[in-house]
Amino acid sequence: MDKNTLVLLTVDLQAQLVLIKTIDQRLIERSKNLQADDQILLESIAYQIHNLYNATEDLLKIVAKYFENNISDSSQWHSLLLKRMTMNVPEIRPALLSSETHSILNGLKGFRHFFRHGYGAIIEYDQLQANLDKALKLMPYLEADLNRFIEKLSNDLDINSQ
Repeated sequence: MDKNTLVLLTVDLQAQLVLIKTIDQRLIERSKNLQADDQILLESIAYQIHNLYNATEDLLKIVAKYFENNISDSSQWHSLLLKRMTMNVPEIRPALLSSETHSILNGLKGFRHFFRHGYGAIIEYDQLQANLDKALKLMPYLEADLNRFIEKLSNDLDINSQ
């Protein structure tokens, strides 16, 4: 990767991270008033968890676009993308996600699937609370992973340009 491409990648990733942080803030604000019998709030929080996962998946797709440029259309592509981002790809890119971040996202992926395809399903408080707990843990892990990823790319660029 050359310096200009690294700058563009970094800008793209940081812009996506701003969007993810905005969604995270909505989750934090809405979760302060969470009550088991407030179906409208439960649905609103579920929607934001769905958005958080999708925005994070879009961040992963940005990385795939810059490096692999091949996201399969198989029915398993969501899982494959998540798993691929935990892998160090020698001579191409370092791993993006730690095992902790992968675990959180993998759980949220299941909830996103339920939310997206559970037409007419009632959001249950316990299920939502478990996924909200995961979602609220995501940001520190994701930011640390992203910073480490960009730093590693930058260090690799410096080493290769010497």
